[in-house]
Amino acid sequence: MTETALRDEICRLGRSLFERGLTPGSSGNISVRLHDGGWLVTPTNASLGSLDPARLSRLDPDGRLVSGDAPTKEVPLHTALYQTRSAARAVVHLHSTHSVALSMLPEINPRAALPPMTAYYLMKCGATALVPYYRPGDPAVADAIKGLAGKYSSVLLANHGPVVSGDTLEAAVFAIEELEETAKLYLLLRGLNPRYLSPEQIADLSKTFGLVLPEHGHN
Repeated sequence: MTETALRDEICRLGRSLFERGLTPGSSGNISVRLHDGGWLVTPTNASLGSLDPARLSRLDPDGRLVSGDAPTKEVPLHTALYQTRSAARAVVHLHSTHSVALSMLPEINPRAALPPMTAYYLMKCGATALVPYYRPGDPAVADAIKGLAGKYSSVLLANHGPVVSGDTLEAAVFAIEELEETAKLYLLLRGLNPRYLSPEQIADLSKTFGLVLPEHGHN
């Protein structure tokens, strides 16, 4: 895909996420890795619902601004995922309501924020890690992400929101949508002793679809 097409796709998918209420106001950010090692990222204080393709921030491989508006303050977060997930070509970070709510619950397992509730959650997200709270833009969040050693493509930032990487922008968007819906399911079923996927069912999914899941147990 050309850079022009990628710019248009960032704006199209950003608008879709915004219009469906998955990230309000000027929250959330998107980045895509380019063939030259640089990347495109949404600007700071920009609504995902009204992005301008020509004003997206273009960064060089070292993260320096080459053209466009000033980038999101969450560049360290995106950089850490690219550095630890070699297959990642895109990163999406939202402030989606149910995922944020999930990140605030006391019982959440930092290495498996959600139990294996549905096949598509495992297929799209794998397992989801929870990292402690850091103020938005704090470079220390990059160290927390690096501490996961690239094992997770799906991460919850405590009291903040989800961040997901994918091998394409569309894949990252689909995964973060699946994470949000699974967080909603968890909240709806909390305290009702729901039936999760069994170890045998998880093993079947892993074998059939080639899933590589971090070791984790049920919540």
